[in-house]
Amino acid sequence: MMKLNIRVACLVGLSTLAVAVSPTLSNANPAPEYQTDGVTVINNNIELNRAKNLARQAAEAANGGLGNYRAEASMHGTSKESPFVDNGDGSWTFTFKGNKPGSSVYTVESVVTVSQDGRIRVDYNGRIRESSGI
Repeated sequence: MMKLNIRVACLVGLSTLAVAVSPTLSNANPAPEYQTDGVTVINNNIELNRAKNLARQAAEAANGGLGNYRAEASMHGTSKESPFVDNGDGSWTFTFKGNKPGSSVYTVESVVTVSQDGRIRVDYNGRIRESSGI
């Protein structure tokens, strides 16, 4: 019975600690953006990383899932290095390529816009366009 009481006490203590710490780890008060030489520097990268992942997942779904499609490596790396444009209205547009698993030739171009509130719009998903610049 003593071991059970110690386990319960530890569990209650950890739960209290988690609740007390979680607001400081949350994105409830994101750091503000600021301008440096006309370039918006994003202090809080959490939202951009989430948007990148949502854009990649939307392309995966639009192309039949991971069994049929893989996004280019930049969509799996750091969000700052992903091919995105900050639209200045609380959304980002990602333009990236993809291919069949195991292939080294990209055959699909996806353009996906994701807003900070999680709305996703697939603007284009099809053959790679010559004028896309990617």
